[in-house]
Amino acid sequence: MVKLENMKNISLSDSVINLDHGDPTAYEEYWRKISDRCTVTIRGCDLMSYFSDVNNMCWFLEPELAEAIKELHAAVGNAATEDRYIVVGTGSTQLCQAAVHALSSLAGTQPVSVVAAAPYYSTYVEETTYVRSGMYKWEGDAWGFDKKGPYIELVTSPNNPDGTIRETVVNRPDDDEAKVIHDFAYYWPHYTPITRRQDHDIMLFTFSKITGHAGSRIGWALVKDKEVAKKMVEYIIVNSIGVSKESQIRAAKILKVLKETCKSETENFFEYGHVMMKNRWEKLRGMVKESNVFTLPKYPEAYCTFFGKTLGSYPAFAWLGTKEETDLVNDLRRHKVMSRAGERCGSDKKHVRVSMLCREDVFNVFLERLANMKFIKSTGL
Repeated sequence: MVKLENMKNISLSDSVINLDHGDPTAYEEYWRKISDRCTVTIRGCDLMSYFSDVNNMCWFLEPELAEAIKELHAAVGNAATEDRYIVVGTGSTQLCQAAVHALSSLAGTQPVSVVAAAPYYSTYVEETTYVRSGMYKWEGDAWGFDKKGPYIELVTSPNNPDGTIRETVVNRPDDDEAKVIHDFAYYWPHYTPITRRQDHDIMLFTFSKITGHAGSRIGWALVKDKEVAKKMVEYIIVNSIGVSKESQIRAAKILKVLKETCKSETENFFEYGHVMMKNRWEKLRGMVKESNVFTLPKYPEAYCTFFGKTLGSYPAFAWLGTKEETDLVNDLRRHKVMSRAGERCGSDKKHVRVSMLCREDVFNVFLERLANMKFIKSTGL
């Protein structure tokens, strides 16, 4: 628990800490210890062609990455890969855009409504409005959506920004025009209990939030329908003519190491990540509990099939709130902490999204500044 005595004497750096983005540098120490096992050598004559596998619909997908993806999902037990097409993308952001494009292009009428239940991932708004496409239209919060016609619901589970487990909200099971994209970026055992093997039409995953290797820009989609997968591939071809082979080879190597060590007592990355995230959440909850100012969501425990025991959830982001009628993002900014405004996520000024994936020293500075805010508010300074 963070001690709050003598908060006036806290010595803080003058630097601004940016917890707005989800840059996952928290895992650097783990990968530094086993870096030699993840080394990839690429010669000047390697990987020169556009093509990876001409017999695959997704012809720019490296076969060894496809195999690594299947093996990891099988080892963790979080998603079905059988009888599915794997579409690789430059991060799950590109794949989400590709999926929205694919579903919209196959719809009977356009524009297709796109919705997500608030609080939602703020980038969904940007992804669906930036190019001003006539094929689809952002319609906002799924909780109040009742418009007739084709629609796409974006379901993120665990949810970004509030960490809750999500299902569809609109729920029109007999409507052939109802489509769903499931974003499982954070459905991994270091963030949340793996309660079942997910089995949906379109499931998105990202390399960056599993291992922390955000700079490689690799994501993948598991897609049931051949025509949807084909349209997604076409989108990526037009958008970027495939995906970097160098990034795919590096991702394949690291995912294989992840799979090989996931049952190890000493090198299990998911165990390492789970312990680290649990520790951070306990520190943050301790701070919030001692204050009469801030709030955090509570998450139910569940049995995790990967770890074989009942566990809590420790999301990648904290959905921090305040009991006061105040603009929390600006309050934090005055204390040199950048966060994502709740309004960007379809919520209000009393909430912000704070990344829990920063380096340890940055996280500790964040706790100190939050404690200082609490001290100032409680004393009226």
